[in-house]
Amino acid sequence: MARRKKENQSEWKRVDLHVHTPASADYQEPYVSYLDILRQAEAVGLDIIAFTDHNTVAGYRKMVETARQLETLEKLDRLRKDERKELEEYRRLRETVLVLPGLELTATFGFHVLGIFHPQTDVRELEFLLRQLNVPLEKLDQGSSEVGATTDVLTAYRMMAEAGGIVIAAHANSANGVAMRGFDFGGQTRIAYTQDRNLHALEVTDLERKGRRTTSRFFDGSKPEYPRRMRCIQGSDAHRLTRDPNNPQNLGIGGRMTEVLLPEVSFEALREVFLGDDFARTRPYRSAAKAPFDHVQAAREEGVSIVQDFHERHSRRGGHLYAILSDICAFANTNGGTLYIGLSADSKQPPTGVSNPQQLISALQSEVTQRITPQLTVTADVQQAQGKRVVRVIVPRGPDSPYAIDDNKVYVRSESETGLAVRDEIVNLVHRSLEPLREVEQPEKGAVEPPRTGVEIVATEERHGGAYHTMRDLRNGNVVNNVTRRSARKLWHYAISQREDHPVDPEQLQWEEDLAVIRKRERGGQVRYDLAQRDNHGLRIYYGVTDDGIHGPWARLVGAEADLAAE
Repeated sequence: MARRKKENQSEWKRVDLHVHTPASADYQEPYVSYLDILRQAEAVGLDIIAFTDHNTVAGYRKMVETARQLETLEKLDRLRKDERKELEEYRRLRETVLVLPGLELTATFGFHVLGIFHPQTDVRELEFLLRQLNVPLEKLDQGSSEVGATTDVLTAYRMMAEAGGIVIAAHANSANGVAMRGFDFGGQTRIAYTQDRNLHALEVTDLERKGRRTTSRFFDGSKPEYPRRMRCIQGSDAHRLTRDPNNPQNLGIGGRMTEVLLPEVSFEALREVFLGDDFARTRPYRSAAKAPFDHVQAAREEGVSIVQDFHERHSRRGGHLYAILSDICAFANTNGGTLYIGLSADSKQPPTGVSNPQQLISALQSEVTQRITPQLTVTADVQQAQGKRVVRVIVPRGPDSPYAIDDNKVYVRSESETGLAVRDEIVNLVHRSLEPLREVEQPEKGAVEPPRTGVEIVATEERHGGAYHTMRDLRNGNVVNNVTRRSARKLWHYAISQREDHPVDPEQLQWEEDLAVIRKRERGGQVRYDLAQRDNHGLRIYYGVTDDGIHGPWARLVGAEADLAAE
């Protein structure tokens, strides 16, 4: 069934969850007091900050101890005038800015992981956690990023999450980040470091950039090997109060802020957002001089994909409502996704809007509840887009596939297209539900892995005067038999047409280490490649490969920049 998001008085709050203190050995202004840090947080308008020193909680402990010592002196009536003023300032600032205890662990391979915890967490519990994470006792208070062999990344994620923390991969796309380029370790390890369920967000340094190569775009759930969409936020990683005038890369507190839509300023509310799947509740902070970040417009600029689509109309007449329901069913059967209703995918066209969004949400509730089986829970809410109201529908990847409309119509998502599933796809959906951890077939040792999107025709059989093809979906490895030119959906039809009408002559191709580009075409702003590979099985042709499927040697072949998935 559909679930309408509760209306509340949520407001956008500014947070910086990566702030260092003089307790970090590499802090650039050791004379700074903890009161100075709180003052600066207030000055830049922060509502929540986290102290995240290197492999220690000594900074947070010192701040708490300083305030407690002043409170003890107050009870004994022994406060000097300057101490009373300091205590009052601590109290006022800690009412204004929520300060969370945290840490920045240096895990194996030198990767940095942030753990953010409830303000009532006993500091001794966090120190015990650091010891469990193998931070040496003699280095527990040094605040150094060099602490020797600690704990592997996945174990660190799990232990911090089990301790009730918000787990964030620090500066994931840059130095010491789990998604930085150039590390030579296996693809499955790289995937696990950014897809693990105990990891709640990626802190990135390019959140405000646009384009297909940004970190947030890479982890939007559309990549075949990175199907879990990751929340991307930004933090200052401040090692000083204000930006260094001699080195703008050294940010001050709040130098890169994230805004979070919260019903209240509390750790509980913050953690609920980070553990949830509403990605529009976090956004990069922009000053009043700039327009706020527009999630709907950003989605339109990304365009239609395997996890995202747009509908201008929603009436029953013309089948528009059924098309929306088909997409919901297809997303649930594939990788989940988001629908926007009341606007087209063309980011240059103004939204048409939805005149009565609550009525539409109620209609969707009824359609999903009555017509999709088994039971499916989706979330629908109202978003603003250029002054128009649009309806957003968030669809999870269903745990009990296949999902069907009216008990017998099973839809799947194939790249940017929704279509009825054929028999073999339905069988694969049943297998996925029964064996969720089924491994994808691995390439032969030393062989170049095929592209990760597009299709391959693996066999053709002539029967009754017609050609019947066996197709392999390169995104998920699913094999579908008995596909004809007439029955094929768009990409399959293209592949079969090329195979039958324009057979490839390997002697005419320009080979580079047994790889070759057959053709490159661009349509609707998206580039697709037809590629060839020679291996022990002979000649293999891959049709309709998108940039998302290009990796390693294929990236070098087509001249594309090596992406984060390159091994």
